[in-house]
Amino acid sequence: MTGADSVTGAYLAVALMTLIGIAVPLGAFVTSWFLRPRTDRSQSHITKSWLLEGYETDHSLYPRRLSTYECGSEPIGDAMIQFHFQYYWYAIIFLVFDVAFMFMALAGMVVSDASSTQTYVTIEDAKVALLVLTAFFFIMTAGVWHVFRKRGRIYI
Repeated sequence: MTGADSVTGAYLAVALMTLIGIAVPLGAFVTSWFLRPRTDRSQSHITKSWLLEGYETDHSLYPRRLSTYECGSEPIGDAMIQFHFQYYWYAIIFLVFDVAFMFMALAGMVVSDASSTQTYVTIEDAKVALLVLTAFFFIMTAGVWHVFRKRGRIYI
């Protein structure tokens, strides 16, 4: 097998997976379009099904259809409430540190891989990468410390 054959095979595999990735959702959409209950053209509030003979539902009898009813809980009050901004700070800080710890874990894996005998990464390169990520982590920590230090930004 030559190098050109392996490249062609790799592209064919990617093309096949792309076609499968496009065909499966499209097939699901087309299938659900054919199998879903349809509204009656003469009465728009009546729904009939091709699969279930005798299935007919009058949606005008269900005023709850337009509400935000979910999971067995009746909605109480208005959905437009005052939401404290401090919770967004918690979410943003969590996401930032989640990504940082993911990078730190990957750097640790690179360092452990560099200690093996068959590797493309030298130990010095791995240590430099780990040092850079540690500096990145401490800069992020300083930013979060600044947010906590400022009064009125985030409360615990």
